[in-house]
Amino acid sequence: MIAEGTVAVRLLVAAALGGLVGIERELKEQPAGLRTHMLVSLGACLFTLVSAYGFSEFLARPSTTAVRADVTRVASQVVVGIGFLGGGAILRHGASVRGLTTAASLWVTAAVGLAVGAGFYTGAGVAAGLAVVALAVLKPIEGRLGRGRLPHEEPDPPDGGREG
Repeated sequence: MIAEGTVAVRLLVAAALGGLVGIERELKEQPAGLRTHMLVSLGACLFTLVSAYGFSEFLARPSTTAVRADVTRVASQVVVGIGFLGGGAILRHGASVRGLTTAASLWVTAAVGLAVGAGFYTGAGVAAGLAVVALAVLKPIEGRLGRGRLPHEEPDPPDGGREG
């Protein structure tokens, strides 16, 4: 069994790293911002913890039948769930496609939460940092290269796509 303090630390780290990615999205006024990214990372972390440690008491009980658990299955189900969320973030307006970067950032944030839940802090921290670099630092470079859009995608309007 995992210590309660370790569980709390992992959940806090997952929320913080997800929030780090979410702050960048929030500053860009994207629909999925700080809270969404924190919740995705936190949820992925908790699913990982429950999968890895939540059933240990059940599995340790004497049984007349063999009971096996595959903790890696949760990771694949988190990916499926995030695919659903990411699909909802991608919108098509005529020839224009929006939301791909937001969907990708949610996907990375879920992976960060899974990694923290598994105790892989270094990988989670580096991935979150690289995600922020990709979102914040590379955007201006991408714009200068003229490669920030799909062939038929229109540039973001100055008001972030919001009317009013």
